[in-house]
Amino acid sequence: MIRVVVVDDHVVVRSGLEQLLATTEDIQLVGTASNGLEAIDVVADTDPDVVLMDLSMPELDGVEATRRISERFPRSRVLVLTSFSDQTRILDALTAGADGYLLKHAEPDEIAAGIRSVYEGGSPLDPKAARVLLESRRTRRETVNLTEREREVLLLVRGGLANKQIARRLGISERTVKAHLTSVFQRLGVTDRTQAAIWASDHLD
Repeated sequence: MIRVVVVDDHVVVRSGLEQLLATTEDIQLVGTASNGLEAIDVVADTDPDVVLMDLSMPELDGVEATRRISERFPRSRVLVLTSFSDQTRILDALTAGADGYLLKHAEPDEIAAGIRSVYEGGSPLDPKAARVLLESRRTRRETVNLTEREREVLLLVRGGLANKQIARRLGISERTVKAHLTSVFQRLGVTDRTQAAIWASDHLD
């Protein structure tokens, strides 16, 4: 059973998502929150597998809430569900630690599939968000300035090592590895390890 927390400041949206999740046999709603600060408390209390996160909220927005949850509760994966598809929001959310990015016009089965994908380690992206990221990548310079440590981490990702193995190999924490990868993904304009490994194969000796 995939345990999910829903975070959205609109009661109607929360209610709709609650009804959606109630119809799935493998997904269980374990908590809801109406802003980022509440979200952090609810995640602390329920230890969910996936947090379905809105971005525009009072008290604390979804980007900062995602950042804090990713740092404090790394086991819980964050799937953004928002109406915003601009480049800044997408990149900010992914840099903060979001594992996927869907738009609210998604069909109910797409949202459920996104939750399952994130739970299984995937990085689901709405096609519109993916196009925005692709365009962002195209406009970047081909030469990317990586730090020596980022380069080491990226080469190990290319070699197929998991975060725990990279941390052990370099003598650093898994959280530090994740932070380096977040920075690398942003610099390269990619959203997952596979894309980063492909870039490394094309550009690193």
